[in-house]
Amino acid sequence: MSDDPGFPSNLSADLSAEERARYARHLTLPEVGLEGQRCLKGASVLCVGSGGLGSPLLLYLAAAGVGRLGIVDFDVVDHSNLQRQVVHGTATVGMAKTSSARHRIEDLNPHCRVEEHNLKLTAANALELLASYDLVCDGTDNFPSRYLINDACTLLGKPCIYGSVQGFEGQVSVFNLTASSPNYRDLVPEPPPPGLVPSCAQGGVLGVMPGLIGILQATEAIKVITGIGRPLDGRLLLVDGLAMRFRELQLQPIPGRPQVKQLIDYEAFCGVTGAASEEVAAMDSINVQELKQRLDGGEALVLLDVRNPPEAEVAVIPGAELIPLATIESGEAVERIRDLAAGKSLYVHCKLGGRSAKAVALLAGHGIDAINVAGGIDAWSQQVDPTVPRY
Repeated sequence: MSDDPGFPSNLSADLSAEERARYARHLTLPEVGLEGQRCLKGASVLCVGSGGLGSPLLLYLAAAGVGRLGIVDFDVVDHSNLQRQVVHGTATVGMAKTSSARHRIEDLNPHCRVEEHNLKLTAANALELLASYDLVCDGTDNFPSRYLINDACTLLGKPCIYGSVQGFEGQVSVFNLTASSPNYRDLVPEPPPPGLVPSCAQGGVLGVMPGLIGILQATEAIKVITGIGRPLDGRLLLVDGLAMRFRELQLQPIPGRPQVKQLIDYEAFCGVTGAASEEVAAMDSINVQELKQRLDGGEALVLLDVRNPPEAEVAVIPGAELIPLATIESGEAVERIRDLAAGKSLYVHCKLGGRSAKAVALLAGHGIDAINVAGGIDAWSQQVDPTVPRY
């Protein structure tokens, strides 16, 4: 990678009269002008994820006149997305997110060419997929994807616009802008233990926070494409939405950091697969239909809900006893559970089955036998009782 990040791949096309009218507010900005707008039109940007971060990213990059946008996502639009994923709407619930986003973008700016990649980004397809784009925007929400995007961008020499959000807080930076720039591995050299950082579904997120962070990412992408201003290269912007405070940290490459030479198994690297998965597979579990049969059959049982209290305010399986996983990890709730389960079968559920599996393993260490409910309350909502809200 050179130290000159100027890269739009197609600067031959001029702006039509309609485009000049559409982008008039850019054209009258001395920092952008006609040359900058032609850079935007000639640029190609790949956005990995079209959810909370990807929504404002895609909308504002399209509105700004980026000529070619790629969207990578393998999910479908769900009602629970609409609180923050504003590129989608009620009419597109159930539609592939890539298609939903494309329809909205084409309505917003028909001059923008949109390419759908309705698939999961993996080590097997990342290099080929990213290669044809000028820069990449990371709109993902998990560590394996962030490391994968970072490493693929590093190998290909592509700038990466990074963003993350949780609760009321967010982060933004620009990685891999030049050969001497830091990347994601300088911010997070090693992935945290699985389960240490709660997902948005577990911990919640204020709906406007992904919008704020995504707009900041879009701003950085436009600056990098047009070569204006000072990008967040070597700087990490921290946003506290509750205090409405912005702080900046300097970020430098770690001396002697191992070079990225190839893509790896990122789920294994982050501890998502491997021994933990084998342990889950080996433990006793039942599906939600079997749980329903046992509840209806009058079996003497205790159903333990190990989610967080705010989740239980959204949806519950009737009769479940709420004891958050954190109180089991600390040991605080162990004796209470032992008393509850005396002479009864103990079943444990969470949202999807991951936290409940961890709880079953922890309780086994205290001599308490329990059975994991695979799929959790999300599967219950889909397969047993659709009146229980999904989130």
